[in-house]
Amino acid sequence: MVARVSTVAFQGIEGVPVDVQVMIGPGKINVHIVGLPDKAVAESRERVQAALHASGLAMPSKKVTINLAPADLPKEGSHFDLPIALGLMAALGAIPADALTDYVVLGELNLDGTLAAVAGALPAAIGANALGKGLICPADSGAEAAWAGAEMDIIAPRSLIALANHFRGTQVISRPLPAIRTAAGNLPDLIDIKGQESAKRALEVAAAGGHNLLMVGPPGSGKSMLAARLPSILPPLGAAELLEVSMIHSIAGQLSGGKLSDRRPYRAPHHSATMAALIGGGLRAKPGEASLAHHGVLFLDEFPEFSPQVLDALRQPLESGECVIARANHRISYPASMQLVAAMNPCRCGMAGEPGHACARGPRCAADYQSRISGPLMDRIDIRIDVPAVSAMDLIRPVPAEASAVIAKRVAAARERQRERFERAGMGATVTNARCATALIETMAEPDPGGLQLLRDAAEKLKFSARGYHRVLKVARTLADLDAKDRVSRIHLAEAISYRMAGERLVTA
Repeated sequence: MVARVSTVAFQGIEGVPVDVQVMIGPGKINVHIVGLPDKAVAESRERVQAALHASGLAMPSKKVTINLAPADLPKEGSHFDLPIALGLMAALGAIPADALTDYVVLGELNLDGTLAAVAGALPAAIGANALGKGLICPADSGAEAAWAGAEMDIIAPRSLIALANHFRGTQVISRPLPAIRTAAGNLPDLIDIKGQESAKRALEVAAAGGHNLLMVGPPGSGKSMLAARLPSILPPLGAAELLEVSMIHSIAGQLSGGKLSDRRPYRAPHHSATMAALIGGGLRAKPGEASLAHHGVLFLDEFPEFSPQVLDALRQPLESGECVIARANHRISYPASMQLVAAMNPCRCGMAGEPGHACARGPRCAADYQSRISGPLMDRIDIRIDVPAVSAMDLIRPVPAEASAVIAKRVAAARERQRERFERAGMGATVTNARCATALIETMAEPDPGGLQLLRDAAEKLKFSARGYHRVLKVARTLADLDAKDRVSRIHLAEAISYRMAGERLVTA
């Protein structure tokens, strides 16, 4: 007799169905796990035997063969413990063999028979729901799995004994409730920033359209402070975005207590990050910082200090919105539709171009430092601004600043205009101006005659690339949305072009 239990193997954020087949037959006493298991799956043999012993069940004195089908699909992770244990229990008659037919199972076993939380409970639950099945998972993973569907059958026991008693009818395990993380009420506020009015304006435009932003300025000018306050003016995640972001964080094992949050991700890796840490990869091809910032912000401070190879690896995700990790035997894709915000000093000493300061190496210091950022990557940054040092007068007698809540309302109104426009075009509700297709933006951001002439002159003088031309149109479309205008005018294009002109200090508003 062969006992069968359904589980999943993860490829990206999708759960691929895996059939766990357990057969107890004659032969030398041993337990064999076949089907391309990794080290964690192979070690589950010891955990399962100890957990069954702690639950009052003894392994049979026969040969036990466990097949993870399909056999050519690599199996990774400790979540195969529970389906293997339940398959053995069904083969031994400890639970009814047909009780597991309508469930997908995943969970890690402790040696005492209790269940430990595993990564990927949410995408596994969504995959099971699509197949019309229920889910069996550890109690600590039940809160996130419950988001897969209100009518879905979910069993989240704390131990093997509790699950066996549930199937025997001697114990009832209640369905877990979906949990949500309380929104942080102490986010850094833009009202704390003194001066830097032009930088605040650029930050508002970037938030409204989801545009990539580069801030260049001397140390202490407030670049990191500005970036840290960007989440306070971004709108909350929509329902579809919330599930996408949570699935990525679930795969990475970063859902605290299984609680979901509608706050947009904000990731700020150190400049020593490797390519696998930023793009994704490693032994099990986990999502990197770019994917963990999906529908949120990826902030790279000290931009030129990152390895040039690591930075250039961002070029494809910035354009396509996904990170593709290729291996010899499989290919994994993680969503990475993030907003890049970067900050850098103008040169290695940090004071190039500042009044009263002279760089010892002269113009070459700034040229060498800024050349660490490749031209193709710079071409993908929509807004580039200079952030000069704050003057003493800004600190002593600051001009009253707007709070983040006020700016967030304008950003939300601009995003709503985009949502309505893209829904009419059949592109979905999660597209921003920065992610608009190039063919469509030429129609949606068609300028008036004065703006068209300005755009022609600027494109000829500044030698815009095709990508740069379209990105100017996208920023201009966002500026028109902030002004609640249906038509892009000359003033919108003028401001968008000024953001494209690298190396020139913007006039403080």
